[in-house]
Amino acid sequence: MKVMITGGSGALGQSLKDVFKDAFCPTHKEMDITNQVSVKKTILSYKPDVLIHAAAFVDIRGCEEDKKKAQEINVEGTKNIVNALKELNNGCYLVYTSTACVFAGENEKYYTEDDTPAPKNYYADTKLEGEKIVEEYSNYCIIRTNFVPKEQWKFPKAFVDRFGTYLFSDDVAKGIFEVVEKREKGIIHIVGDKRMSMYDLALLAGSKNVGKMTLDDYNGPPVTVDMSLSTKRWRKYKIG
Repeated sequence: MKVMITGGSGALGQSLKDVFKDAFCPTHKEMDITNQVSVKKTILSYKPDVLIHAAAFVDIRGCEEDKKKAQEINVEGTKNIVNALKELNNGCYLVYTSTACVFAGENEKYYTEDDTPAPKNYYADTKLEGEKIVEEYSNYCIIRTNFVPKEQWKFPKAFVDRFGTYLFSDDVAKGIFEVVEKREKGIIHIVGDKRMSMYDLALLAGSKNVGKMTLDDYNGPPVTVDMSLSTKRWRKYKIG
């Protein structure tokens, strides 16, 4: 089985490489997903049986400030992947990593695969648009999840009033591996079995000196307050 992973330098990409040992993970220089010719050349040359599309521009503030970049990477990049796979026409199984942020997250609701997305910012808009592009391909699975790498929190503070059923990136990678084994189709939520705040997540990741903050301290684009997901199609995972 020939597996190809985009976004191999990111947190999830690094974890995916640990579970898909022989996967081909092209660098940006080897394949620029915003370049249609580059994507087509690489995919038609490698001929993957499985392609996990994890490359994305995920910075919420960054997406809001540079919508052109967000559109090029998250939307056009996904379109380039799908179009190349259609031309390859070998039945390649496509896994697209999406986000819990496609939901509004306002009422302490555990969102399942059946719930209707309602994005609150441009990042989430582009990821949902990517989902719709992927749904035009016949052999796909959309993974919605919410994760961080298990490492020192990269910000000085973390929210005590933003919540989610978080996982670490290696948990999500293992979940994706299991989904790929079964070749599940449609939308699947890979979620943790416990709702927690971002602050609790930071502590669990090993950050001892992270401070507390609330949404009242925040000044930026609209964010999903409660990113808690549940699943009707898959199992829940214990974080870590």
